[in-house]
Amino acid sequence: MSAQLPDSYRQLAARLDAIPNGFPATASGAELHLLAKMYTPEEAALAALMKLTGETPADIAARAGLEPGPVRQMLKAMARKGLIAAGRGEGAVTYHLMPFVVGVYEAQLPRLGAELAALFEQYFKETRGLAVEGPAIHRVIPIDEAIPSGIEVFPHEHATSLIEGAQAWAVQDCICRVQKNLIGEGCHHPVENCLVFAPVPGVFDHSETMRAIDKGEALRILQEAADAGLVHSTGNYRDGNNYICNCCTCSCGVLRGIAEFSQPTAAHSSFQAVVDDWECLGCGDCLERCQFGALSVGGDVCQVDVHRCVGCGLCTTICPSGALTLQLRPEADRPQVPADNRAWMEQRAEQRGIDFNEVL
Repeated sequence: MSAQLPDSYRQLAARLDAIPNGFPATASGAELHLLAKMYTPEEAALAALMKLTGETPADIAARAGLEPGPVRQMLKAMARKGLIAAGRGEGAVTYHLMPFVVGVYEAQLPRLGAELAALFEQYFKETRGLAVEGPAIHRVIPIDEAIPSGIEVFPHEHATSLIEGAQAWAVQDCICRVQKNLIGEGCHHPVENCLVFAPVPGVFDHSETMRAIDKGEALRILQEAADAGLVHSTGNYRDGNNYICNCCTCSCGVLRGIAEFSQPTAAHSSFQAVVDDWECLGCGDCLERCQFGALSVGGDVCQVDVHRCVGCGLCTTICPSGALTLQLRPEADRPQVPADNRAWMEQRAEQRGIDFNEVL
C-alpha cells in the first residue's frame, strides 16, 4: 500500500531515521502513512532536506533549489503545525528538523484525531515500541517520598528539584493517554499532567497548546500523579531537562515499550526496591501498584525482581507495614546518564552506527 505514496515520504522517513532518536521502518510502510497524515508531499520534501541545527529560510531554500519567499511561508506553516521547530539565531528566525519522538509526534496533540491515533498505534506495535539501539530515550525519576532520608540525590534524579529550579511552568494533556482514548483503549489515569518548565519567566503565558501554571500547581500535579500511581520520567540526560512525563504502562509509549516488548525505552533510576522480610505481611497490596511485574509474593513474603524494577518507588507508598523501601543500586548497576541532550545524541548515534554530523 505504501507504493502509492510520493517518494518525499520515504525521503523524510529516511531523514528522521538518520537522527539519533531514530524512526525505524516497517514491512508494511506504516511509518510512511503516518507521515502522510501529518505532512503534505511538499512539506515532507522540504523537511527531508533540513538539519537539526537551525537555518534561515534562505539557506534551506538554496539547498532545495526553491525561491526563498514561498519556502519561508511553508516553513512558518510547518512550525505552527509542529512538524519542524522554529528558533532565533543572530537576529533572524531559523528552522530545524525535530525527531519524530520525542518531538514531532508530541507536537501533534492539538491535531490528534482517531485516524492519526490508529496509525500511530499500528506503527508502535510493528516497531515493538519504536525500538532502536542506544541509550534509552527516557529515564525514570523516583517519587520524592520514596527516596531514603540521608541519601544525597543529584538534582537530575529528583523531580521536585527540576520543578524548583525553573522560572516558568505549564501543563498539557498526556498525548499517550489521549491517543489510547481515541482508539478505545483508554485507562483510568488522569490526563492533564504532562509538565513542562523553562528557565525564563512567562514563556508559556501565551501558549496555544499548554496551560501556564505557577510552581505551586506544578508541584501539586506532580504529587497527584504519584498518588495516582504514575511513574515520573524525563529526558535521559543530566542537564537541560524541560519536562516531566507522568506515565503508565497502559498508555505511555515509553513504558509500554518496557512492559509489552521488554525494550529499554526508559532507563531505570539509581534505586531499586528492597523488602524487609521481618516487616513484610505478605498482603500483596504492592503487586497491583507495580506496573512492571517486578514484585511477587512467595512464602508469605514479597520478593523483588531487581531486573524488572525501574526504581520508581511507587510500591513503597502503598506498603502498609513499611517493609518496602528504596535503596541505591550497586554502583556498577546504576545508569550512566549522559551530560546533556547533545551528549545523549552523540552516544545514541555512535551505538546506532549513524553519522550524527550528517544531520547536525
